[in-house]
Amino acid sequence: MIEKYAAFTGSPDGGNPAGVVLDASGLDESRMLRIAAELGYSETAFVTERAGDRYRVRYFSPLAEVPFCGHATVATAVALGPGEHLFVTNAGEVPVTVDSTGVATLTSVVPSVAALADADLATLLGTLRWSPADLDPALPPRVAYAGAHHPIVAVTSRARLARLDYDVPALKELMTARGWTTVQLVYRDGPTVFDVRDPFPVGGVYEDPATGAAAAALGGYLRELGIVGDDATLLLRQGDDLGRPSRITVRLVPGEPGVRVSGTAVPIPA
Repeated sequence: MIEKYAAFTGSPDGGNPAGVVLDASGLDESRMLRIAAELGYSETAFVTERAGDRYRVRYFSPLAEVPFCGHATVATAVALGPGEHLFVTNAGEVPVTVDSTGVATLTSVVPSVAALADADLATLLGTLRWSPADLDPALPPRVAYAGAHHPIVAVTSRARLARLDYDVPALKELMTARGWTTVQLVYRDGPTVFDVRDPFPVGGVYEDPATGAAAAALGGYLRELGIVGDDATLLLRQGDDLGRPSRITVRLVPGEPGVRVSGTAVPIPA
């Protein structure tokens, strides 16, 4: 059975829709991909094995398998119910807790941050139809990882972020060549508040309304570069420009290498 949830929202009309298959033990890879394509959401999560509270989870976009997906993780954990769960993903082990109010919190794999080559940045800006003058020097471009790779590109204007009109084939080609899952586009609205957008052409989706994996990567990036402290709670606003508002909480905990990402999920009526 395929369950449908909207993640990082309290309304089925908001957030990022995800498919959830809690018993995919009898499905092969081609069938999982076909289900994800037929459903058409940015990702569908498949629980292929279970041993107690330990779950083997795979994630498929309409076009390909992805190593990790934050919003589908939140949706799957909420579907499983309150408690402590351990998801074994292609990116590694991801603990997820669901409290009595239905808030799910995942702890990412250990994040990392790498340089974004000048040539790649120039090509990326070209595909976005942005210029170097749009960039925020306080948030330098990097490639961040917390289960999947996401270049992070920040702008100084919320209006610039709102005007997203990218070259889909060119960006898909660049992302495929570099192994990027989404591109995290960022505007900093305050010390701990960020507006973000995530093009996802490699998954067959123009834009993600909520991207938990990129949120974790952004948290690791901000900590690594000293932009926020080791003890910080961040609010990410995503999906507003798509009419599907999402709210993602990112928590950095001293001494904890992973990044915590929290949100709610609600069923989408049939």
